[in-house]
Order: sequence, then C-alpha cells, then structure tokens
Amino acid sequence: MSKVCASTVEENLPRPGAISLREAFWFWLKLGFISFGGPAGQISIMHQELVERRRWISERRFLHALNYCMLLPGPEAQQLATYIGWLMHRTWGGVIAGGLFVLPSLFILIALSWMYIAFGEVPVVAGLFYGIKPAVTAIVVQAAHRIGSRALKNNWLWAMAAASFTAIFAFNVPFPLIVLGAALIGYVGGRLAPEKFRTGGHSAARKSFGPALIDDDTPSPEHARFSGLKLALLALIGAALWALPMGILTTLFGWEGTLTQMGWFFTKAALLTFGGAYAVLPYVYQGAVGHYGWLTPTQMIDGLALGETTPGPLIMVVAFVGFVGAYVLQVFGANQVFLAGAVAATLVTWFTFLPSFLFILAGGPLVESTHNELKFTAPLTGITAAVVGVILNLACFFGYHVLWPKGFSGSLDWPSALIAMAAAIALFRFKRGVIEVLIACAVAGLAVHLLR
Repeated sequence: MSKVCASTVEENLPRPGAISLREAFWFWLKLGFISFGGPAGQISIMHQELVERRRWISERRFLHALNYCMLLPGPEAQQLATYIGWLMHRTWGGVIAGGLFVLPSLFILIALSWMYIAFGEVPVVAGLFYGIKPAVTAIVVQAAHRIGSRALKNNWLWAMAAASFTAIFAFNVPFPLIVLGAALIGYVGGRLAPEKFRTGGHSAARKSFGPALIDDDTPSPEHARFSGLKLALLALIGAALWALPMGILTTLFGWEGTLTQMGWFFTKAALLTFGGAYAVLPYVYQGAVGHYGWLTPTQMIDGLALGETTPGPLIMVVAFVGFVGAYVLQVFGANQVFLAGAVAATLVTWFTFLPSFLFILAGGPLVESTHNELKFTAPLTGITAAVVGVILNLACFFGYHVLWPKGFSGSLDWPSALIAMAAAIALFRFKRGVIEVLIACAVAGLAVHLLR
C-alpha cells in the first residue's frame, strides 16, 4: 500500500520549471567540487542530483546520453556533464558544464603537485591517503551497484555484464573490443529480441522520480537538431582551437620541445584511447614514464593517488604529469619552475579535453535524433550492460591493490579492509554522502598511520 501511495505522489509531482543558465552555472560549479569517486562515482552523483532529486532530465534520456559518452574516447563523466549542459542551454551551457567539471580539479592539482614536488613526502598526507584509498574502493562498488541495478533489466543484459567482466578480468581483452562486441550483440539482439534491449520506459521513469524538465517525450530543442552547416563550422573552430596553441608552442620551443611534445602526446591520448580514464592510464604511464621520462614510476603512482582523492575526472592526473615534467626539466629556467609546471598542467588539460567537447557538440544532435529508435538504442543498451562489468573489474582492481598491497603472497591489510567495510556500510546501509565518507575514512587512515 505504501509503495502505491509513494508512486501516486511521485506521479502527481509538478514538472520542474525552466532552469536559467545562471542557476545551472552554480550547480555545475558545485558538481566540480564534489565529483569524487572516479567516473563511476561521478555518474552516480549526477544521476542522483539530475534525475532523482532535481528532475532536470528523465532517467531514460540520461541513460541514452550516457550510452553515447561510454562509446567515446575520453572521460565519460565529463562528457555526460557537457552533453546535459548543452542539451539544456546550447553550446555555452555545454562549455560551462564541461569546463566547471574540470577547472576545480585543475587548480587543486596544480597546488598539490607543487606541494608534492617541492616539499616531498609528508607523513600526515600519507596517512590521509591510506584512509581514502579503501573509501574510493567502496565508492566504486556502490556506483557499479547503482548503475547496474538500473541498466541490467533482464537476464540478457546481466549475461552481457558478466561476459564483459570475465573478458577483461580473466582474459585481459582490450576495452574497445568489449565495446564493439557489446554493440554488435545489442544490434543483433535488438532485431531478434527487441523487448530485451529496450531502455526503461516513460512510465517507469515517472513512477520512480516524477516528471522531468527534459522528459522521455520532450521534443529535442532546435539547437539539438542535426545540421551539416553547423557540423562543418564546429569542425573548423575545433581545428583552430587545436592548431593555434600547437603552432605557438612549435614556434617558441620547436617540435621537439617538452611542452610541444606534451601537447602532441596528450592529443593522441585523448583520441586513441577508449574506456575512460582507467583505459587511458596505461597509455599515459607508458609514454610519460617509459618514452619521454617526464617523471619516475613512483611519481606516477603518487600522482594517481592524488587524482583519486581530488574531485573531477581521474584523467586529470595528466595535469600532475605535465606539472612534474615541466617543473623537473625547468623548461622556463631554474627561477620559474612553478610557472613552468602550471603552464604545462594547463596545456595538457586543454589538449586532453578539447576533443571531448567537440565529440559532444558534434555528435549530440545525432544522438538526440535517435533516442526513440531501437535500432540505435539497442547497441548502446548493450554497451551500458558491458560497461557495468568493466566497472566491477575496476572495483576488484582497486580492492586487490588496497587490501593486498604486497600481492596475495603478502598478508591482508586489516586496517584498510576495516575502513573499506565501514565505508561500504555507510554508503549502502546508511546512505551517507560521498564527501562525508571520504572525510571520515581519511581521518581514520591518518589515525592508523600515525599509531603504527
């Protein structure tokens, strides 16, 4: 009876009123400071805020946009924010949403990178990291559960998630092959068994959260309709935004200059790697450490820890790579090492994220035109199911390195295990916020670290 009453109340909720660009600005700024937990955690936060709480967009439209972002190279959570901002407030809305998702993390990482490289290891910071790492593991598990519970609607999709987990965990199958396989299965399955590959219907979304500003049946706005002229203009603007800074760097430092090579390397990282930050990191590690020698393996690992514990996309670790490389190599001379690091961090962030904005602004109109066509949505539904398995693999990866830091041949790190368990209970049982859990676990980790 209570469920029926709750459903009736939610169905009778009024549709949210129009959202101004100013109101959206402050929301995206807030999101930039609270988007912890890697892409899975960030997508979970956006779903909770935009679909469940504010009802700016329906779950079906949210998942359709997410499916597209999962298909692209680059950070899917930042691309999803860009997409929703663009859908609500045109090009500037997308630029603001995507930019504010990144900028707080950039400024924080510049400051932390300077503290790290200038002052070395600090016991207090090490203790905080000790507690945060198991908390991040629990956050990723929670995010996998939240996304999976909504995306895996039947045994077919569950089987696809299990198959993708097995493929990447047991056989180390490259993520692009998993995406292509899932899209192919979704395409064929959408023709042979269409009812298995339909996204959640309009009634289900209303039953869960109430009517949304951009609902299942809301027509796409004028700016979200495909135009060949707009696409050509966007391609020219994008090419100019890449070529202008690259041309300046080549003129000032030559093609072999450190900053020029950083720009070129991270452009390739943005275009050639799929699967979000966790798929990009091995490529970045191989190039930045092995090929260019911009930083040491230990510094790369420490940078990853900083990236995990700051808001924004995990791929923002590229800002740490750029800062440390330019700082240590003194590209502006011995007296301007901080300036060199800050400029390099900003440049690599620009070259890493520029393609993401272009992909969304160029592809968004096509995606909007297909949100009710099964032949397009079925492959993307299959991709989402497969990605749930990939996220679960990521949770296992984190758990292994946090709980058994010396491998299975070593002993279980019991304090980390207890912190991870406490974080999971706080998230799943008591529904505590990500920030609260991270702060509490950081304090616990500091206490354990200092008492050892």
